[in-house]
Amino acid sequence: MDPYLVAAKMTDDAVLAYHTALELHGTAHSVFNKFYFLSRTPPRPAEFRSQRFRGVRFSKALRTKGQEEYGIKDLDRSGVAVRSTDLERTLVDVLDRPDLTGGWEETWRSLEAVEFFDLDEVVEYALLLDNATCTAKVGYFLDQHRERLMVEDVHLKPLKKRRPKQPHYMERNRRGKGRFVSEWNLVVPTVIVERSWEEVR
Repeated sequence: MDPYLVAAKMTDDAVLAYHTALELHGTAHSVFNKFYFLSRTPPRPAEFRSQRFRGVRFSKALRTKGQEEYGIKDLDRSGVAVRSTDLERTLVDVLDRPDLTGGWEETWRSLEAVEFFDLDEVVEYALLLDNATCTAKVGYFLDQHRERLMVEDVHLKPLKKRRPKQPHYMERNRRGKGRFVSEWNLVVPTVIVERSWEEVR
């Protein structure tokens, strides 16, 4: 049984998301046995043949604005259409919830495998979430990849306007070592700043 198809049929409105979306798009750095999907009414986590399935509720901001369907597309999986977040929405979602993506190294390396993003869509969706910390994280990522992703000031300016007014940790629940980046009012984990994974050969 294809676990992606199982996850896609867990609820009537299931949307494959987070690390599962990265895998489906072929950009995930690692393969997981955890499968994530979005739903308005997610069921309890389930396990089947050593594979785990977890539903996540659509964010409150999207529910309030009726924008749950933003950035969702049908993808073919073994001849079956499954709903998934597109790469642009996935970029924002995994930066918002690295805990559903395997941590910062997995998140960063997976996103860096993507050759092109529609940056207008990335910015529009990031602003839809009404989350200053998430907005800053997206801005920081784009700022770090200006040349490769052809990021321009027109993409960064609206994100900077919505960044936190006070310094925020990229992960509020895990305040480890980090470096303060004043431009985005973010404390960025050392593993990202130093790209510590590149030291391992």
